[in-house]
Amino acid sequence: MIYRASILNVCLIAFLFLHLGVQGQRKSKNTTILIEQPTLKTTPNLVVGIVVDQMRYDYLSRFWNRFGEGGFKRFVNNGFNCKNNHYNYAPTSTGPGHASIYTGTTPSTHGIIGNNWYDKASESSVYCAGDENYNSVGTTSEAGKMSPKRMVVSTMTDQLRLHNQMRSKVISIALKDRGAILPGGHTANAAYWFEGGINGNWISSDYYMNVLPNWVSEFNNNKSVSKYKKVWAPLEDLQSYIESGADNTPYESVFKGEQAPIFPHDLPEIWTSNGDYDLLRSTPFGNSITTDFALAALEAEALGQDETTDFLAISYSSTDYVGHKFGVNSKEIQDTYMRLDGELKRLFEALDDEVGPGNYTIFLTADHGAVHVPAYLKDNKIPAGYLDKDGAIVSLKENIKYKYGNAALIKNVSNSQIFLDHKVIQNLDLSLREVQETLAQELLKQGDYLNVYTAYQLQNTEYSRGIPYLLQNGYNRLRSGDLMAVPNVSFIDYDKTGSTHGSAQIYDTHVPLLFYGKGISQGATNQRTEISDIAPTISALLGISFPNGATGRPINEVLE
Repeated sequence: MIYRASILNVCLIAFLFLHLGVQGQRKSKNTTILIEQPTLKTTPNLVVGIVVDQMRYDYLSRFWNRFGEGGFKRFVNNGFNCKNNHYNYAPTSTGPGHASIYTGTTPSTHGIIGNNWYDKASESSVYCAGDENYNSVGTTSEAGKMSPKRMVVSTMTDQLRLHNQMRSKVISIALKDRGAILPGGHTANAAYWFEGGINGNWISSDYYMNVLPNWVSEFNNNKSVSKYKKVWAPLEDLQSYIESGADNTPYESVFKGEQAPIFPHDLPEIWTSNGDYDLLRSTPFGNSITTDFALAALEAEALGQDETTDFLAISYSSTDYVGHKFGVNSKEIQDTYMRLDGELKRLFEALDDEVGPGNYTIFLTADHGAVHVPAYLKDNKIPAGYLDKDGAIVSLKENIKYKYGNAALIKNVSNSQIFLDHKVIQNLDLSLREVQETLAQELLKQGDYLNVYTAYQLQNTEYSRGIPYLLQNGYNRLRSGDLMAVPNVSFIDYDKTGSTHGSAQIYDTHVPLLFYGKGISQGATNQRTEISDIAPTISALLGISFPNGATGRPINEVLE
């Protein structure tokens, strides 16, 4: 007992001594108190944004055992995986997808409501990146008459440039023009896209520059893309591709000049009949071309070589072309993703060499998912089908004529939307709301549609969940139509072969979202995240202003 008491006394004396000593230090004018400062920002030398066109989330798990350690697995094992990531609007297509990723908001705010849409002001169809006020650079064709003008808000790439007084360099690259232009924002130093045909060159618009930089001209003149004019054979033994369906199925389309959609695909043999270098878009070699050019940009533009953060935006477009042609269950789509895994490894290794491990931050997502080929689903006893859109419109016009005595109420049908002629409706002294509701009910009678929402509903009701929530986020008051139709699940307006997208259904909205690198936590979440959360997350990481139309929120779990 005496021994234990002695120990207690010693501990008590030590505690009092330390306590008084600390108090003395606090009272001493000569003592410096160290207070940990909050971290306001993370400063990677380079941010890399990757968008994989038409990538379903389940491609990660389905092909997981076929991936190496340096690509997708490096993202998942050493970065952060948002497993329940979704598009929070419809329609789900390439233009709106890229715009939403980089603006942190939805078409209701950024204005890119489709790849193409009916413009109510000019009464004509417009392209999301088209701009007649600018001219092509690097080609004599009109493929460069482009700009981001129809995107009416800023991007995270814009905000990075503004934050650093335009010292940050932003380069954006994709086979598709819209996949390069929209991520680059309004202030990008350059956006480049691929012109196929007989030349196979990377081009741009004089919105960005008057002439191509020397390194781009040299890349084009070297004709390095010509090495991909070769046979597309499986990367590994085709019999081992058990994660996909049979090689020869009626659910796939064929290249011109081929008799069946089977490996190997002899590209030199069918080259001219499929648009020369355009053929490479629908093969995994299109992704290889993209990586080649991105790595050339990384070196030539000295991206990430100083303390001012730069941004490299890359979109891999060939996955979309292959999916549209062969379908999500094809051997070709599996081979394409196995090869894309190798492209990601090549990109990671170049970033390690050029920028340095721990000096860059990278994310990967997709611009939309895709549906299984409905014919394949039907053959496996799963409800699915094809819309008779033309027949539905003919029937709708007949009902309009019967009810209103005038069949000219419909001006345009596109992106699952119907645009009405408001002047005709007004001249007939009709109620716009009543006409919208009447046509919605008539369209539902066709049987191919799950529901139809009117512009009046979307403007006057606030939805917080489900499909109407997605439609409302995709509805832009100035640009969208009077009716937004929701097809039955797995019903599409498309060919009988190949996969497509565009709906508000989960197979089109559920896409991967992976983060890796400086300032990124290691882990995963099953909590729902939305595509509009990406730009706020990267903006919070960098300590810059959110894009000026952002409606998403930072994903706190992602950030260290």
